[in-house]
Amino acid sequence: MFKKDISSGAKSKVKSSVQRAIRSKVTETYPLLAPHIDEIIPKKSQLDLLKLPDRVTLYALDAEPLFFQHMDDALIPHLRVVHQFPNCFSRVRIDRGAIRFVLSGATLMAPGLTSPGGRLPSGKTYGDAAAGDPDSGYDGRELEEGEVVVVEAEGKEEACMIGQLRVGTEEIKDKKKGVVIDQGHFLGDGLWRMVID
Repeated sequence: MFKKDISSGAKSKVKSSVQRAIRSKVTETYPLLAPHIDEIIPKKSQLDLLKLPDRVTLYALDAEPLFFQHMDDALIPHLRVVHQFPNCFSRVRIDRGAIRFVLSGATLMAPGLTSPGGRLPSGKTYGDAAAGDPDSGYDGRELEEGEVVVVEAEGKEEACMIGQLRVGTEEIKDKKKGVVIDQGHFLGDGLWRMVID
C-alpha cells in the first residue's frame, strides 16, 4: 500500500466530536491501549487529518503520525505507536527468511509464520500457557480474519509490519500456505518515511 514515497494531500483539523469518536474507536479496537490513550491522543490536543493516495486517511498529532485508515476499514496504528506500546497489540512472528521480503513490501505468506522460526497464537489462554512456553507472549486466543496484527521478526526487538489478516490463524495453521497479509505498513515504506509539515 505504501511501497513508494508518498506526499500528503489536504491537511485539516479534526472536529472535537470526531476526535472523541476516534479515541473511543481506538480503545474499543485495541483494549490494551486504553490506559495509554491520554498519552497517545490527549483530550485537549488537536488531531490533524491528512489525505493520502489510494483513499487512505492519516491521523497525526503535532506532525507525529498516529493512525491510518483505508476507506472504512479498521483504524491501524502507525508503527511508531506500535514501537511505543509493543505489548498492546495482537502479534505474530515471522522467521528470518521472510524478513527481507516483508521489508521490501512483499505480501506476507503463511510459510513465514508456520516455519520453525515463526510464531502464531497457540490457542491457549494466558492461564493455560506454561511459564517457559515460547508462544505465551503471542496472545493466547486465535485471531480472526480482518483483525489487525503486528508482525515481529525472529531475532529482532522491534515490530517490522502491521496489517489486517486475510485469513484466521487456525486456517493458517491448517493450510500452511497462501496469503496472510497483502497490504500493510512496514518499516521503511512511504508512510514510515513521510514527513508531515
